[in-house]
Amino acid sequence: MSKPVAPRRVGDKEALAVGNTIRGSARKLNLVAGLIRGKKVEQALNILKFSPKGMSEDVYKVLASAVANAENNHNLDVDALVVAEASVGKSISMKRFATRARGRSSRIVKPFSRIRVVVREQEEA
Repeated sequence: MSKPVAPRRVGDKEALAVGNTIRGSARKLNLVAGLIRGKKVEQALNILKFSPKGMSEDVYKVLASAVANAENNHNLDVDALVVAEASVGKSISMKRFATRARGRSSRIVKPFSRIRVVVREQEEA
């Protein structure tokens, strides 16, 4: 017997990709995700390619993965894709300690974030 197929988490004309451990705070990542929300995929990839923000490279990879999933797994037209959703959340936090003066130490929190990008095929108007 084969394993039952899990139901799709997105619509029929949609594909998604998730980046789980992107180094940096969710607040900074959300600034980059806000640049591409609602844009056509080609335009969003260009924005990310030339953005001075540090995390734009990671978001670029996740968006490219979503486009590849749409093309290869769901047979969607790449030219008609739009970024339907780019949601950001917190992931793990690495805790480190730094030595301070007079024998003390302070905590350093190194946050990680996650991003979920959904692309949707839009009919040409």
